[in-house]
Amino acid sequence: MSAHKIAILWRGDRETRAKATPANNRYHRIFEELAARGIAAEPAVYADDMADEVYTQLMTVDGVLVWVNPLEDGRTRAKLDAVLRDVAGKGPWVSAHPDVILKIGVKEVLHRTRHLGWGADTHLYRTAEEFRDAFPARLQSDGPRVLKQNRGNAGQGVWKVESVAQPSDPARLVAVLEARRGSAPKVLPLTDFMAQCEAYFGWGGCIVDQPLQLRLPDGMIRCYMAADKVAGFGHQLIKALIPPPQEGSDSPAAQPGPRIMHGPDAAPFAALRAKMESEWTPQMMQVLGIAAKELPIIWDADFLYGPRTATGEDTYVLCEINVSCVFAIPDQAPAAIARLVAGRLNGGQ
Repeated sequence: MSAHKIAILWRGDRETRAKATPANNRYHRIFEELAARGIAAEPAVYADDMADEVYTQLMTVDGVLVWVNPLEDGRTRAKLDAVLRDVAGKGPWVSAHPDVILKIGVKEVLHRTRHLGWGADTHLYRTAEEFRDAFPARLQSDGPRVLKQNRGNAGQGVWKVESVAQPSDPARLVAVLEARRGSAPKVLPLTDFMAQCEAYFGWGGCIVDQPLQLRLPDGMIRCYMAADKVAGFGHQLIKALIPPPQEGSDSPAAQPGPRIMHGPDAAPFAALRAKMESEWTPQMMQVLGIAAKELPIIWDADFLYGPRTATGEDTYVLCEINVSCVFAIPDQAPAAIARLVAGRLNGGQ
């Protein structure tokens, strides 16, 4: 028998919990790699109405790996995060810990780290009043902007905003497009759109404002990190924030391309890997006050292409960090996850 036992936690219903095995879910490769290292892992399917049951289970393991989106079908992680904090405070380690997620897995990180090499002209609004006072002038002077609610996933609460009328126009019309799949552009008065956004100050606590990246059609690079080392890359021609074709937002032409996975040694992303491992991740840890042992075992940073340099090299702009539910992952990632789990179980980072 293994000296260590961990749980892999994801969201599901009671039937899924009853039938879950290490082999019948999308995390089966991770279960396999853990078993190959002699680590016993068990499913821990979670729902809010099973919180007490899952809590009892988690108190019998040495560590917990968590895959739960921050916002899904109207459900948040509020109750789960309270459970995980309690568990972590009594012994088992949790990855990612909810308090670490609140540092790096939220859009506010884009503002806190804007001075790093991955940053852009990023602003933060903490109140509706501040938003109303500053955003209209910024939109007019700086051109199209992208607004992001602090916590969310799948493009929810991420909007491209651009003016379609002169400032003297009383209606001050704007064209807006949400990043959620299937969204269609709409035109409305800026004041109406901003009023809709005020709800984001409740759940997330702030709104982040970045410039629209003009190389968006070149795709997004997802840099998968196993703690502080790159575990692989995924490149995808995305459609989020790009106006849909005439056929409509649900047409095949409006759907994103496949995410093409690459290993950590992929030549096209060598410069990005070097930046992430030697500069940006250590700098982020210092800015946010995150110790090496607190880094999530698996997380990713999503980059858009920034302007090319004078000599033609690519630059990269961070558009978000994902920590709560990082999947799918490159083929190399399950082994990296298992290696890091073994290290933490044995007292390392």
